[in-house]
Amino acid sequence: MLRPSRPPKSRELPSVLRRAREFSGFALPGLFLYGLLVLVPIGWTVAQGFTDRNRFDPQSSWVGLDQFRRLLEDDQFWLVLKNTFVVTVIVVVVPNVLGLGIALLLDRESLLYRLLRSVFFTPVILSGIVVSVIWQSVLRPDGVLNKVLADAGVESAPGWLSDPSIALYSISGILCWQMLGFCVVVYLAGLNGVPKELYEAAIVDGAGWWRRFGSVTWPMIASAVTINTVMLLISGFKVYEHILVLTNGGPGRNTTASIAFDVIEKGVRGDRIGYAAAQATIMLCIIVVLSGVVLRLLQRREVQL
Repeated sequence: MLRPSRPPKSRELPSVLRRAREFSGFALPGLFLYGLLVLVPIGWTVAQGFTDRNRFDPQSSWVGLDQFRRLLEDDQFWLVLKNTFVVTVIVVVVPNVLGLGIALLLDRESLLYRLLRSVFFTPVILSGIVVSVIWQSVLRPDGVLNKVLADAGVESAPGWLSDPSIALYSISGILCWQMLGFCVVVYLAGLNGVPKELYEAAIVDGAGWWRRFGSVTWPMIASAVTINTVMLLISGFKVYEHILVLTNGGPGRNTTASIAFDVIEKGVRGDRIGYAAAQATIMLCIIVVLSGVVLRLLQRREVQL
């Protein structure tokens, strides 16, 4: 029996080239824009970190790692880095936990629950400046919160934004409030993807609510946990608008300043563009490393589950 002969490679080559040309027609414009709007600014910023550039002297010279050495010897840098880590840890943990709990409560099919989902998601679409202005009126000494506490019998209400010991936690709480709706929506999407048959089988086997959550719900929403954790990690590290509006880095000297806030202060308002670029480069490296590690660990957990 004769087997059909394969076409020669010379005939297959044009089809491969045609597919490559078709793919490049779609991919190249996007890659060009990504490189122009993302990679080029990042490369420019990293390059500036190796110079002594400032706004008032257009001529800059190459200083190598000198800016990074000064940065690591600067106590203010370590302070803003510590503040950033504190905010990031709070923002990663609190909205994740509360968002999952609220998503479990809102995982119902009715008009009321759909309206509640919209309510929780509303702060996410607001800008950080709008959210900060709203909360500034709530947390000021004569604001709504202190009036409620006074009516409840609290004689000395705390200075939510003026007390150096709690101002950073107040900002963290506001950012948690804004990001909570994002976590709720992502977890609701994950819960909607859980097959109902698994719950029915677990109920038949006599599993209670907590057992069903641990054996069915938690493994099936692993990808939602990964998305929320990485997004919250990045949001915590790049917090800027909330600090600018609420405390402007104070009270005191940089008690609430984040690394993103300090970069803008030195690079835009100040004249130390090279120093700010070095700081932004370190910030970028930290975000990339932490995001990569967290993503790898959580994705490994998804496979294991």
